[in-house]
Amino acid sequence: MCVMRKDYFGYTENGKSHHDYRGLHINILTIISPTAATPSTPPPSSPPPTTTTTTTTTLVLLDSIEDWDDTDAVLKKELGSIYTDVPGFDEAYFGAVEGLKEVAAVVFDKLMEHDGLLYDDKIGWHGWPENAEKQRVLEWLTAAVGKIRSLAAENFSTNCSRYILRRPHQLISGSTAPRKLDTGFVGSNQVHWSNMLVLGKLEQNSEMDTALRTWLDLGRCAREVFTSQDSRRFVLGFTLCGSIMRLWSFDRVGAISSTAFNINKDGSRFVLSMLGFLRMDLKDLGYDPSIITTSNGTRFIQIMRDGKPERLIIEKLIRRSACIVGRATTCWKAHREGDKSEASLVIKDSWQYPERKDEGLLLREATDKEVVNVARYYYHGTVQVQDKDDDTQGAVRRGLDLKQGRRYRWNSNFATLDPTAKSSRGVPSTCNNTERKRTSSHLSPPGPPAKRICTSSQAESEDDPNENREHRRVVVRDYGVPIYKAKSCVSMLNAVVRCIEGYESLHAKTGILHGDISTGNLLLNEEGDSRSWQAFLIDLDLAIEDHPAQPSGAEGKTGTRPFMTIGLLLGEKHSFMHDLESFFWVILWICIHHDGPDRSRVVQDFEKLNYMTMTQLACWKKGLVVHEGDFIKKTESFTEFYQPLRPWVNHLRKIVFPNGNRWEKEDMQLYTQMKDLLSTACESLEGLDK
Repeated sequence: MCVMRKDYFGYTENGKSHHDYRGLHINILTIISPTAATPSTPPPSSPPPTTTTTTTTTLVLLDSIEDWDDTDAVLKKELGSIYTDVPGFDEAYFGAVEGLKEVAAVVFDKLMEHDGLLYDDKIGWHGWPENAEKQRVLEWLTAAVGKIRSLAAENFSTNCSRYILRRPHQLISGSTAPRKLDTGFVGSNQVHWSNMLVLGKLEQNSEMDTALRTWLDLGRCAREVFTSQDSRRFVLGFTLCGSIMRLWSFDRVGAISSTAFNINKDGSRFVLSMLGFLRMDLKDLGYDPSIITTSNGTRFIQIMRDGKPERLIIEKLIRRSACIVGRATTCWKAHREGDKSEASLVIKDSWQYPERKDEGLLLREATDKEVVNVARYYYHGTVQVQDKDDDTQGAVRRGLDLKQGRRYRWNSNFATLDPTAKSSRGVPSTCNNTERKRTSSHLSPPGPPAKRICTSSQAESEDDPNENREHRRVVVRDYGVPIYKAKSCVSMLNAVVRCIEGYESLHAKTGILHGDISTGNLLLNEEGDSRSWQAFLIDLDLAIEDHPAQPSGAEGKTGTRPFMTIGLLLGEKHSFMHDLESFFWVILWICIHHDGPDRSRVVQDFEKLNYMTMTQLACWKKGLVVHEGDFIKKTESFTEFYQPLRPWVNHLRKIVFPNGNRWEKEDMQLYTQMKDLLSTACESLEGLDK
């Protein structure tokens, strides 16, 4: 199985598209460490490497100038199978809105009895644009929602600040890429992705209800909402193609939809849906109720620690993973209310497979055993929503049975109906039953499943409709910035030495292998705060036992692509030697991509790493290190800031890859050899830095 990390603590990705949106910028954030595509420390101008633990995500588009088609391909892999026509969808998401059904029925009756007859059972909605031209549909939709709101006001309170968006041709502020949204429900007069409550996609042709492009367009917008709203657990939306409407939900496992319906034939369902969007509270719209905002804008969470309640005041966002599916790590800097010293804490939320051992338990063990230079434990738990564990299957999807829906897999440019999946009885997925050929952008006849990167969980089969993720929270006592923010070459190398010491301590005292040595998981404290380690490792999400007694549910290739070792890419069992090799790839990456603490760049030669197969990437890396002369030539591309490290990085290459070859036997001496070399480099460069 393959596990590609897509979460980060501090990076931004840049890319271009040659479709409607130019200059696509995908933020990549890193976990429990500051900065990544949504920072705690402002993210660098250039992106970090791809990470995340599970399926491939849009975060996998590393430091590159990527094609729109490439982005679509990764988004398709990220979403995996899409389940449509899921029975009970409306009830699951609208069922918590008190009195909704009754008031919707009253409103619909009034619409049929209204002066001028707004709805007729025979012809549908009066005033509906016959050719369903987008602008005219928008005008009609705005008027219809306004009328529904006013008629409901007599029996039902709706949110007066919530209204229909009508800016299909204007870019929306706050996105990671220039992006538009046809319509939707907005939470304030400021049109910004951070205010988007419900997404809407309009198409003139009813056949577009089953078009790949329609689904991906809505998915791209859902990703923008997730990235801009750090407390969003899931995102609701709708598509209206001609007069065919479908309701959608995007969460950390994937995308699901309701059955499609013709609003001109099922006007009551349209009224209930629009009234539901107007009336739902923030929790039911997908916001995390455990993150509380006071009247003065202060945000906090509450925890129970040592049997006593504590309030942790959120100071700022450190990072937010720019993805839909996956761990979706989010980190905030915080402090405990009442602590006069305001000692820094870091809150980390992520969506993990239930089978995976809780990171909080690993951090607590490491802290109890006095492991050095690893983020120290403060608290962990599963986020609670209405006094229940927050997870995708129960709390988000409310127990919906996806097996009764229709499952589509991506197959090249097609979304393919899985012939083994059941479809909703008596409910077609579209309202047009006429058989006709589809273009390549539509749903095609059943075919072979698309190849995708597998998840890390052994307990799940690919595209399992019961796939689940738990919303977990960890708090640690150390705060820093990624080592690529180091103010000098010596500072960066010293940080690596301390992180190797931390890795060695973790391995020796707990038997745990970190499993994801990457630029976002090595942090540095240059501010002189003695309460945090000077440099330390974070993120034990992908950690594994060196000699596990039983499978951990996390077998397979794990790590962040640019830093994954040659042996792991070729399928070797994970060893501490692999993680030590990853430190080499981290240093090389920084020297090529970062020109000091605040400047970074995109290197096109590395762009292809995002799209290589595992075997291709392994061969590329072997070719890079096998010949000393070729490698020295490559170091000429180091940034000006890191030019002094060229000979030292080559010396490190010779230690990690003796005679240009991969290691074949484990050697504990490699710890000492790497630390000694890097320490010697620091002593040699000390005067130069001054």
